[in-house]
Amino acid sequence: MFGLGASEMVVIGIVALIVIGPKDLPGLFRTLGQFTGKARMMAREFSRAMDQAANDAGVKDISNSINAAANPTKFGADKLKDAAGLSKGPATQALSEERQAAKEKMSKAMADAAVKRKETEADEAAAAEASAAEAAADEDLVADEEAAKPAPASPEPGKKT
Repeated sequence: MFGLGASEMVVIGIVALIVIGPKDLPGLFRTLGQFTGKARMMAREFSRAMDQAANDAGVKDISNSINAAANPTKFGADKLKDAAGLSKGPATQALSEERQAAKEKMSKAMADAAVKRKETEADEAAAAEASAAEAAADEDLVADEEAAKPAPASPEPGKKT
């Protein structure tokens, strides 16, 4: 209330207790509560009067027509789409035989391409696994060869070369 925090309210309460006294403090709080209630009631009454004046002036009707114009279904855009054959609802006109055949042909071609792409991906994955296994085998072979080589002889201590 009025941007006051709890600590400020406590300080004001303590000052009021000291200045007014404990005997008159409940009466002050009662009067303050009644004043606050009246102020809220006046604010609600003012808000209702402004809403009523706006309704009498036709602001609500204008708001409804703006909302209807912004909504394409109330504005008639759905009827335009139906007339043009663009909507996907039950009022959609059936495709001609030629267009239906073209649609089926494209669908089949896309399905075939997807299957082919999946097969290609599977083949590439198998080839990658095979090359990885081959590389691992080569690394093991090199490691085994190096382990089998004899270590170079170090000169005997005390002997110069």
